[in-house]
Amino acid sequence: MDRAILDELQDDGRLSNVELAQRVHLSPSACLRRVKQLEDEGVISQYVALLNAKAVGQHGTSFTIVNLESMSNNLLEAFEQAVRDEPSVLDCYYVAGANDYLIRFTYRDAEDLERFHTEVLMRLPGVERSNSILVLRTVKKTTKLPL
Repeated sequence: MDRAILDELQDDGRLSNVELAQRVHLSPSACLRRVKQLEDEGVISQYVALLNAKAVGQHGTSFTIVNLESMSNNLLEAFEQAVRDEPSVLDCYYVAGANDYLIRFTYRDAEDLERFHTEVLMRLPGVERSNSILVLRTVKKTTKLPL
């Protein structure tokens, strides 16, 4: 039953409790209890509005590989805090392999991409080099986790 609730909420987080209960064949009170429990357990971490990047002027997406000067704990902590504090960085992943981090950000145009690279990315603590991969077309994008 929890999987059905999560599946419906991933499709539409704005469902009313009554509508959600109907879709998963529960009473509204039982459905509300289950949703509250899923929230309390951290399974549902937040509710958000997902924006269309192009509709708000962000026409490009970049995935950028970042390598740091060293892997000292102090530098890792400083880099990660700076990334958390930078609103234009959408995602940042610490990765295994030959590279250190993978960052995703969007940009308006070539000038905005250059600004991000010079004023944000290369000023993050300890950045030695980066390699950006610019998205030409999005084939699939989802926030829905398979259950």
